[in-house]
Amino acid sequence: MTILRFHLAIAVRDLASTRAFYGGVLGFAEARAHDDAVTYDYFGHQLVCHVAPDVAAQNAAIHLHGADDVPPRHFGVIFEWEEWQRAVARLRAAGVKFLVEPAEHDHGAGGVQATCFFRDPSGNVLEWKTLRDPARLFAR
Repeated sequence: MTILRFHLAIAVRDLASTRAFYGGVLGFAEARAHDDAVTYDYFGHQLVCHVAPDVAAQNAAIHLHGADDVPPRHFGVIFEWEEWQRAVARLRAAGVKFLVEPAEHDHGAGGVQATCFFRDPSGNVLEWKTLRDPARLFAR
């Protein structure tokens, strides 16, 4: 069986703040770098941060929407329940400001989930979440 990985490319305003956040605060390993991009191991996936300050500024201006103020453009990862708790504790210890505070929610058919949303220094929104019953990830 082939193990699949995703590749995600995002716009960032500069490499210094990007490295401080993704490498320093989140602790992701830097895989490679160029003058205008840096690539990280994002939980076994490839996250490429391209310097594009104009695009990053547009992304940062995206407004929250919906009853829960969920940013419409975001990316993230789904943790095991206990690991999510530890990940949130690390974010809090690092002083990360949450757009949507870490909390549990009942999503009906999807079951109980816990989520949090936060921004990187360029305005990209990350969602880290978990499910009490991971088998319900795609439940209708």
